Amino acid sequence: MATIGTVYTVRLVVATCSVDYVGKLSAHLPMATRLLLVKSDGSVSVHADDRAYKPLNWMSPPCSLKDDTADDGCGTWTIVNKSGDQLVITIDEVFHDSTHELGVDPGLVKDGVEAHLQELLAEQVQKFGDGWRLVRREFPTAIGPVDLMCKDADGSSVAVEIKRRGEIDGVEQLTRYLELLNRDPLLAPVSGIFAAQEIKPQARVLAEDRGIRCVVLDYDELRGFDDPESRLF
Repeated sequence: MATIGTVYTVRLVVATCSVDYVGKLSAHLPMATRLLLVKSDGSVSVHADDRAYKPLNWMSPPCSLKDDTADDGCGTWTIVNKSGDQLVITIDEVFHDSTHELGVDPGLVKDGVEAHLQELLAEQVQKFGDGWRLVRREFPTAIGPVDLMCKDADGSSVAVEIKRRGEIDGVEQLTRYLELLNRDPLLAPVSGIFAAQEIKPQARVLAEDRGIRCVVLDYDELRGFDDPESRLF
């Protein structure tokens, strides 16, 4: 995974291609026009025009790309990860191929309230249940850090994503983390909690449909400013 200060580049290829994933699970995408992204961290992802975030298929780093294409770009890419899984992209026609430098990335700067919520919840993970314990804040993954990695009372792993305002994009972000974390046999099965001061109805429906637990946070209570005796309800 690239670190803060790394100069990022991305290669964008729009091509008619088919895609085959060969590994523990096999998947096939028939010939169609798609967007291929090759990033400086080594990852390769295949995108269609029908979704905002999730690629159709991808290979996460560390991995290597073998390019067996002709001058016109047609041929095959074979991407292999450390487990030996292969993503084979067969390119029939190329419409666009360009590489762009994205500059030095400053890293994620969290909203001040979000950062404080993360700090407070790290100290009070029992809010999620008795017997819970914190494993690590900013738990690293190949696609970014999970806010909190915890263990529940049964010793199972739980990834917690924290937002000030919980919307669909936050649920999608946590979904991507969970898909990646559950590939690790030392962590799996990993469940998820989407925690926010306010969770939009659409985000709650999506989260619950994906088996993600939603938790609404009371910022004042976490800070110890809430007085239960002064409440009207």
